[in-house]
Amino acid sequence: MTSISADSYPSLNVTMNGLPASSRYASGGPRPPHGTINALFFDAVERFDRADALSTKVRGVWEPMSHRTIMERVRRTALGLADMGIVAQDRVAILSENRPEWLIADFACICSAITDVPIYPTLPADQLPYLLNNSGARAIFVSNADQAKKVASIRSEVPGLQWIIGFAATKADGCDFTLADIEAKGAALDSAERATTFKHNALAVTPDQLVTLIYTSGTTGNPKGVMLTQDNLYSNVIATKSSLQVGTSDVALSFLPLSHIFERTGDYFLFANGVRIAYAESIDTVPVNMSEVKPTMMMSVPRLYEKIYARVVENAVAGGALKRRIFLWAKNVGEKWADQRLAGHDPSGLLAMQYALAQKLVFSKLKERTGGNLRFFVSGGAPLSPEIAKFFYSAGLIILEGYGLTETSPVISTNTFEHYRLGSVGRPIPGVEVMIAADGEILSRGPHIMRGYYNNAEATKDAIDEEGWFHTGDIGELLDGFLRITDRKKDIIVTAGGKNIAPQPIENMLRTNKYVSQAVMLGDKRKFPVVLVVPNWDQLEKWAASQNIVWTSRAELLAMPTINAKMEKEVKTQLAGLASYETPKKVALLEHDFSVERGELTPTLKVKRRVIDKTYQPLIDGLYEE
Repeated sequence: MTSISADSYPSLNVTMNGLPASSRYASGGPRPPHGTINALFFDAVERFDRADALSTKVRGVWEPMSHRTIMERVRRTALGLADMGIVAQDRVAILSENRPEWLIADFACICSAITDVPIYPTLPADQLPYLLNNSGARAIFVSNADQAKKVASIRSEVPGLQWIIGFAATKADGCDFTLADIEAKGAALDSAERATTFKHNALAVTPDQLVTLIYTSGTTGNPKGVMLTQDNLYSNVIATKSSLQVGTSDVALSFLPLSHIFERTGDYFLFANGVRIAYAESIDTVPVNMSEVKPTMMMSVPRLYEKIYARVVENAVAGGALKRRIFLWAKNVGEKWADQRLAGHDPSGLLAMQYALAQKLVFSKLKERTGGNLRFFVSGGAPLSPEIAKFFYSAGLIILEGYGLTETSPVISTNTFEHYRLGSVGRPIPGVEVMIAADGEILSRGPHIMRGYYNNAEATKDAIDEEGWFHTGDIGELLDGFLRITDRKKDIIVTAGGKNIAPQPIENMLRTNKYVSQAVMLGDKRKFPVVLVVPNWDQLEKWAASQNIVWTSRAELLAMPTINAKMEKEVKTQLAGLASYETPKKVALLEHDFSVERGELTPTLKVKRRVIDKTYQPLIDGLYEE
């Protein structure tokens, strides 16, 4: 198959399977050279040598960590692990929230050709034994006392686990060593000669060396260990580097879990480009940390943008009639301005003057909430609502939406400043090929594709065909080289009447409503679709109070016909314009959010539709019986 350069998209005229190539196949051009993350690490330390490579908040103060300190701690941790007998090809797990020690442990492992196994810190204890046993982890790094106790509680179920090593946890919490103990072992062995040998050995690691086992979210069945190599990650970083220009003047606020491939490869990308990385205290403190750190860029899943948008709308509506009118006027002006810009025109005249006023009155306040210095956001992990993307764009805060999976290291495509299309996930990055199969599934091929699933040849064969195409499980389309995701293949709802419904875009639409927190559509093999909705309780309770409704519990509130009628009206209004067969005919309200702990969501917050269908079966059956 001939590669097609990214610059030739508008004039594609090759045919494949009788369809225009522009709708079937696209390539990001030549692949980057082979390489290793280790080489990027040493190059960044030596080239940038900045005093504030990383920042973290300690006792209320943001404290920097230099490249030289990072290098020394990585080397000493690696030497300490080697002194314990942990050697190349061994597996070591990391169970921790984002912090500098996560990166130190990671680089210590991969520079020593040790395969690390990141685990989501939100996972409950009973899900850990499978991951640790399947990977064969000999040791595990844990962040704090809570994580240490979680591992200690299941240690008897993991006979191969020899050591628990705490970042901020101690022996009293169930650890065998602290990271400080390991670094002290390494420091006792360290010397100029050892430093030279360590660097030589790290740079001698080959591109095909296994770097990490990342266990998929497991929307169906047990999680599968995705095997990613040095070159998988290196090629993705280099290709992304040519698509997104960042440098030493940039500051990034890191808050997605480093156990998530999106954040992890993203942090490699930032580190390799000399960007200062500040680790947020937690997801809950992101708004405050943005105002403190004043980032120039951030990576996030759509949920952050949905929350910011909902808060902006809420404040405008709650601010009185005048404030609401000004907001709606500014929003309308911003949309007209965005339409002009997206069509390739430079707005002028009256529209330009109106937009300048809208910026001053409304949009500038949104920018202040992000710290005032933001150049762009990057969005991935799930589809972003075009309405929200357009709102941010019109406010002058561009969200560059991209697409990828754990199995693809992860980036397949991304929008850039030069090539941006609202509602798409951009063009393939260099070295990456994309093809749309006959059934609409997105296939990808290139250096970013995983080696396979660990100890699971059958699943690997199902995922990667004989020609090297990885089957993503997502449904999409290509237009002028831009990729658009429509849904997950396994999520498509086929009603009893044979109608195919893609639920994700509809759920995204619903979540833009200020009264909706979460929404899941169901209806496979049923007469019509229904939707389960978790209300935005702040908004719903305010509305109930305004209607002089009295309640003693949320369960009581949800049982009221007035509340059900209100939420049904909000759902129908939000989804006006959908085809009749796509529109949920019944709405059921739930008191609590879907959760990872109850198995309803994956650690990356993807919906386990089958689990929800089974868990709430009596409620769902009742919707069809009425």
